[in-house]
Amino acid sequence: MKFSCEKALLQNAISVTSRAVAPKSSIPALEGLLLHAGGEELTVSGYNMQTGIRAKVSAGVSDPGDIVLNARLFGDIIRRMPDDMVVFTVDEKLQVHLSCADADFDIPGLSAADYPDLPEVEDEYAVYMQRKVLRAMIEEVAFAVSTNESRPVHTGALFEIGEGGLTMAAVDGFRLAVRKEPLEKIEGGAFSFVAPGPALNEVKSICGDVEDLAQITLGKRHILFTVGSVELICRRLEGEFLDYRTAIPRKNPIAVTVESKALIESIDRVSVVISDKLKSPVRCRFEEGKVLLSAKTGNGDAKDVCRLEGDGDGLEIGFNNRYLMEALRYAPADKVRIELNTGVSPAIIVPTDGKDHFLYMVLPVRLKNSD
Repeated sequence: MKFSCEKALLQNAISVTSRAVAPKSSIPALEGLLLHAGGEELTVSGYNMQTGIRAKVSAGVSDPGDIVLNARLFGDIIRRMPDDMVVFTVDEKLQVHLSCADADFDIPGLSAADYPDLPEVEDEYAVYMQRKVLRAMIEEVAFAVSTNESRPVHTGALFEIGEGGLTMAAVDGFRLAVRKEPLEKIEGGAFSFVAPGPALNEVKSICGDVEDLAQITLGKRHILFTVGSVELICRRLEGEFLDYRTAIPRKNPIAVTVESKALIESIDRVSVVISDKLKSPVRCRFEEGKVLLSAKTGNGDAKDVCRLEGDGDGLEIGFNNRYLMEALRYAPADKVRIELNTGVSPAIIVPTDGKDHFLYMVLPVRLKNSD
């Protein structure tokens, strides 16, 4: 096996695919990257039996072949190479010689026969959308993905694809995040699936802030995200996802409008007295034109006022400071509408223009007189 490749291209492919490499595995090959040289390109693959990432780069291939290299060692070597053409040669004993300008390395390789095949994904259903839009949607929903393994289906985000576009939803028992966007193109009709949270974080990282299209392909058991020259394959999460639409109360008598940044700053200020050891809800009293925020722990008392539009009618309600701040921070709008009902009803955060391209729901914390 022999090929040559630009150092920058190879380093980028290693960086992307190493995200799917198992840090420790009973199969030594899974701690490495699979390299396949053929035609005029090199394919680098990482796989941890849950998520696989494949990246293709242009290469001058004089002798095609396959080999597995330890991901950490290979990545460290290439990163330290000078910015030049890397020449890669493998002998019959799977010894690898790497050279770039005046730098030379000799390292052992593993047989590609020991590397499990990445799953094949049938392309019955597919959808296309701008990479930067997919990235933004994942970022604005993934924070609400559950980490509780007792309901595995909720450790991922629900994708619903239809003529109305893509709706993405995540729920963790304390909050709900929903985002909607129109789609560039749909193949195969309407479909839905749940993608694992860790895999979506990797998709977000490879999307970039560009308008090029990404493709999402649904198979019987796996999902394929194609982003430029990179492919990410992950398992679908099985199970019944929460029927979130019926869980959202929309007939709320109180509605106020507030600058997201201003409210985040007020919550952040009163949260100074809250810590992992000294927990406390942030008490919010919604009045006309303002909300009074306070928190009280053994560290002290904190109070602040945030201006808003509308009348909260004196409603008092408590929230987990982090959950409320994250909903406001990830909402894609500078100003939001907060709908409220009672002190034990969820708060609904939606756009001020009446459109439904995002919705966040945060469950309250029951207040005690001592809070």
